[in-house]
Amino acid sequence: MTVSQIPLSDSQPTAEEAIEGLPPGFGSGLTGQIAYGIAFCFSLFQIWVAAYGLLASQIVRAMHVGFVLLLGFALIANLVAKTRHTRALFWGLGVLGFSTGLYNWVFYKELLLRSNYLTTTDLVMGAIMVGLVFWLGRRLMGWPLVIISGCFLAYSAFGEHLSGILQHRGYDWEMLIEHFAYGTEGIYGSPIYVSSAYIFIFVVFAAFLERAGMLELFNDVALGLVGHWRGGAAQVCTLSSALMGTVSGSGVANVVASGQFTIPLMKKSGFRAAFAGGVEATSSMGGQIMPPIMGAVAFIMAETLNIPYGDVVRAALIPAFLYFGVCFWVVYLESGKLNLLGLPKEQLPSPLEALRKQWMLLIPLGALIYLLFANYTPIFAGSMGLALVVVLILGTAVAAQIGPRAFRFAFWIALGLASAAFLKFGVNLLALVIGGMLVLCFVIRGAREALVIVRDSLALGARNALPVAAACAIVGVVIGTLTLTGIASTFIGAVLRIGEESLFLSLILVMITCLVLGMGIPTIPNYIITSSLAGPALEQLGVPLLVSHMFVFYFGILADLTPPVALACFAAAPMAKVSGLRISIDATKLAIAGFVVPFVAVYSPALMLQPPHPGSVIAETLGFPAEVIWITLQTVLAVGLWGVAVVGYLKAVAPWWERALALGLGIFLVLPELSYDVAGLALVALFLAQHLLRNRGQAGLVAG
Repeated sequence: MTVSQIPLSDSQPTAEEAIEGLPPGFGSGLTGQIAYGIAFCFSLFQIWVAAYGLLASQIVRAMHVGFVLLLGFALIANLVAKTRHTRALFWGLGVLGFSTGLYNWVFYKELLLRSNYLTTTDLVMGAIMVGLVFWLGRRLMGWPLVIISGCFLAYSAFGEHLSGILQHRGYDWEMLIEHFAYGTEGIYGSPIYVSSAYIFIFVVFAAFLERAGMLELFNDVALGLVGHWRGGAAQVCTLSSALMGTVSGSGVANVVASGQFTIPLMKKSGFRAAFAGGVEATSSMGGQIMPPIMGAVAFIMAETLNIPYGDVVRAALIPAFLYFGVCFWVVYLESGKLNLLGLPKEQLPSPLEALRKQWMLLIPLGALIYLLFANYTPIFAGSMGLALVVVLILGTAVAAQIGPRAFRFAFWIALGLASAAFLKFGVNLLALVIGGMLVLCFVIRGAREALVIVRDSLALGARNALPVAAACAIVGVVIGTLTLTGIASTFIGAVLRIGEESLFLSLILVMITCLVLGMGIPTIPNYIITSSLAGPALEQLGVPLLVSHMFVFYFGILADLTPPVALACFAAAPMAKVSGLRISIDATKLAIAGFVVPFVAVYSPALMLQPPHPGSVIAETLGFPAEVIWITLQTVLAVGLWGVAVVGYLKAVAPWWERALALGLGIFLVLPELSYDVAGLALVALFLAQHLLRNRGQAGLVAG
């Protein structure tokens, strides 16, 4: 296969099922085609505003919410509604929701001039928009997030009747509607801004790469690299999910897309069904912390902290490698405990051959990574990455119709130079290149399949972005309440009072808050709520702001793995054919690094490449790089020991006292004192020596 033969098919599994409450697809018949057209237009609108920025931010946010309401209710009507009347009702609600976005666009200047003096029509349209956001949120994500946001809204309206520290001065309904429906601190606040400016583009980018064959490439590379290792099937799952996480940044989407292949393969290789599901869920959720594209939360974090996205990515590098490193390690230990071997090497694909055939798929991803780390804005980086993958798909189709090999190479060189010139000449040149390629694909009969791929990817990207955008819209009510009433200061005060006695107890309180909230709401609103409450409190306790936000981010993700409500585990359950609760128990063991690293980073910020706390002996004597290396090695050893503790195996089966000792030594290693570190290293050496000497010649024992 040559570069002009990159597969352009829909054979790869997609992640449409990740939208809760909705079956896949757009529906059948005329209404299905209309919903498909709405999704297509939604993507075109977002790409246009991202590329050219010709509309005011408030208009873009309002239209983004309007499109979300229109597409969301249209899909509910087509895929869920049972009767003609309910279908008509939901279509009507969708049109009404879209009209609220148009209303903000048409009367944008008038609404600015009427600030604090809104007309009855303004108030009615605002109230309708708020009500429809709640309705759609309930249909897509269930009751928990709606109830939480509804409680915050009720507090804004009736909190003046409470007593004590919870009482506020009171607000009338006109002020509440203006604050939540028209200001930039309510539904149109920073979460929906990030959704409209960053997240949507990256979700569409992932949809294009998926349709172009990126998932197949990742699977082939993973199989070729680690499939022959001990426990190769599970190692493949971990690596392919990590690679897929660099594109999708969505945990549940990763489970759905890659789990169809990896979970049956792991079960066939001899792993327990619950363990196979746990490996898939844990590694897939890690996609949200895997640079360079870390899911929607990373963009929201960068916007909230007003720092470059690249700073967030750099802070996540070491924790991400630790997280996936522990997944590999625990799989390796479990495989040894069960005496499982790798897959036959001769039956595995060659990673070099896979890259040779489809290396061009890495160009858009590489360009995206370069632009992000070169401190270009995520809007620009995402738009250019998306444009380049479109050029790749269209160019592949055209090149396939060019006969002589030399002409094909000349075509690719010319197309590459024209595309790369966007850094100097801007988006207009890239738009002209794409326009020319579209015309060529339309004229050349054999290349028209690429037009279908582009059209479908745009529609699928909008559909996949729907739950994220809906969550960002409804959680704006929570943010609006915090800014309006000042209730956040009450929580901050409680955390500070606990932190005066013990920072560790404050961290435990924040962790429990994240895990409990995460039982009912997705990662994005979980992060937004808890970071708004806990971030300032932890900062006042001396925790670096970025570290405090990463702390909240990690535990928001882990909430999808921990019992009793573990969304990623329940997504893996149908493929593993075992209960989601059993999967979540194994997933929690596999994700042990995710539970430990945030705490270590609070006491040793160098683990997230942040300046160390004053008084750090190693940093002051040997420099910051030595501090980073030292704390990383400590943490690697600690989580490695905890892997032994949870699996019960190292060179041979570990008895209960060795497991307890491994657990204790791991804790000893991460205590924030240099004397503990040195003593811990010596004790670890003794522990490993006694285990290896005691089990000479016993490697590969099968647990009884």
